[in-house]
Amino acid sequence: MGKTRTRWLGRTYSRVVSGASGRVLVVDDNKVIRQLIRVNLELEGLEVVTAADGAECLDVVHQVRPDLVTLDVVMPRLDGLRTAARLRADPRTNHLPLAIISACTQYEVETGLDVGVDAFLSKPFEPAELVRLVKQLIQGRAGRGGEGAGEGGAGGDGGGGHGGDGDRGGDDDDGLADGVAGGVSIG
Repeated sequence: MGKTRTRWLGRTYSRVVSGASGRVLVVDDNKVIRQLIRVNLELEGLEVVTAADGAECLDVVHQVRPDLVTLDVVMPRLDGLRTAARLRADPRTNHLPLAIISACTQYEVETGLDVGVDAFLSKPFEPAELVRLVKQLIQGRAGRGGEGAGEGGAGGDGGGGHGGDGDRGGDDDDGLADGVAGGVSIG
């Protein structure tokens, strides 16, 4: 009788970090980039779950219940911009901060802003920029009331969409300038 192995069918990675200060869903089709982002965020005390593309992200986001989702743009099955649009269209996820981490074209940035992406980080990036951006977006979410903030039009972000001024939080004292500075762009 041969040995049998239980095999995890999905490619999702999750590691529980005791005392974690937030949970991030990292979505990128490049395994090396996923690992790079994961390691840097775990070193800062964040719990990280990974997905290999937008379709996998949509499959796990409701179980994972992240505080933030990072998305690459170019991925198989479902790209990052269409994934962001679907996350914004779903009342269960429309409150989540979304960050695009990719080598974006101007068109992709404009499209991302149109669908409600909160921030952009250009590849290649400095790990310190990544950590700063993620922590800032998670803290901004907590300041807006967390999970229910965007639902039913009663949140600080105008009901789940992006505000007319491009700043989902509504105030401009988040320490990051609108536009691009050092590879980071906050919408």
